[in-house]
Amino acid sequence: MQLRGGGSALPGLVVEKINPHFLRNALETLPKGVVVVTGTNGKTTTTKIIVQLLRAQGLRVFTNPSGSNFTRGIVASLLSHVDENGMLDADIAVLELDEAHAVHFVRALKPRYTLVLNILRDQLDRFGEIDHTAKLLEEVVEKTTDVVILNRDDELVNGLSKKVAKNTLLNYFGVSADLKDSFPSDAELRSTPQKKSSAPRLRQSDTVLSELDGNQATFTFGRKKFGSTSLKLGGIYNVLNATAALAVVRAVCGDTIDSSLLLQEISTVKPAFGRGEAIEINGEPLEIVLVKNPSGFRLSLTSYAHQPAATMIAINDLYADGRDMSWLWDVDFEVFRKTGVPFVSGIRAYDMALRLQYDEVEVGKIIPDVAQATQRFLEETSGPRRIYCTYTAMLALRRALAKNYTVEPIE
Repeated sequence: MQLRGGGSALPGLVVEKINPHFLRNALETLPKGVVVVTGTNGKTTTTKIIVQLLRAQGLRVFTNPSGSNFTRGIVASLLSHVDENGMLDADIAVLELDEAHAVHFVRALKPRYTLVLNILRDQLDRFGEIDHTAKLLEEVVEKTTDVVILNRDDELVNGLSKKVAKNTLLNYFGVSADLKDSFPSDAELRSTPQKKSSAPRLRQSDTVLSELDGNQATFTFGRKKFGSTSLKLGGIYNVLNATAALAVVRAVCGDTIDSSLLLQEISTVKPAFGRGEAIEINGEPLEIVLVKNPSGFRLSLTSYAHQPAATMIAINDLYADGRDMSWLWDVDFEVFRKTGVPFVSGIRAYDMALRLQYDEVEVGKIIPDVAQATQRFLEETSGPRRIYCTYTAMLALRRALAKNYTVEPIE
């Protein structure tokens, strides 16, 4: 019987039963080892950027498809890439892992590099409270052998520095003091009082977003300006993800890095599906923004607030979305008071509409069927458009759009 990998984790389940060491055996001989990308928000986009930048540097990179960010999903993905001897033709693996699944992964195989993007409040039916998430990541950091890269502007992520092994390097990524107000923390968005502490002092190994003007970004390595470039990434937080990705590539490539090629390549990176990707509809952009927890939704609203667009919100509560939608009440929707929200859709459309009404936001049409709502949204609005959606709602609307428009396939 031949097992094939892909989006389903079923082949991974079967392989784990037959050969519990398959994952470790397939990855432990890679010349440059494994990079783990974890944190609450931004994993998919950051992983995509890292993979593209490393490939541009000439490395053969294995990565797990978006949505397969758990150990069994990685095993399923590997099945399509290993040879008959279970060997993987790659130099390095870059793996997106949810916080809880990252712990299971590092118990099977120690990564050489770990990037921790942030620790934010997620859905309570996934990992529980924020302190529990931090605890999960402590073990991931402890088991990393070469370089740990942390977000210097996230207080909880900073706390993980105490868990870095003695012989493992510690690097940071972050933003300059002038940009700090443009990247509020989860606590700041919630107006939660927090103890102020100084960020770690910059070293030559650290990577910083030093300037940002529209889509023109300037990056600094240590205290030395690296260069400026325009970015195709939509949403201000995707620029921070790009900064994190640069930090990883610097750690992996070291002195062999081609800096001019690095800057050129990062200017071509497009958003990952549903992470601010733009689809052209009759000459106007339609942005698709995935929302899956209160912090992510709040950050997305902050990120796009200065770019007006006709808006639709599509909320499902299937297993892949998280069943507990009470987190919507932790999001402030006052940004829509002036414009309203023309369309609300998804299985929980009426719940979303009620939530908006409590924030005095006018709601236009409520159409639970996502495909139907998407069609009506395109017919009855014009100019730039934006759809905020949960995971399964995003898949449904992309299927609807693919019938008439060019939609990049999900890898």
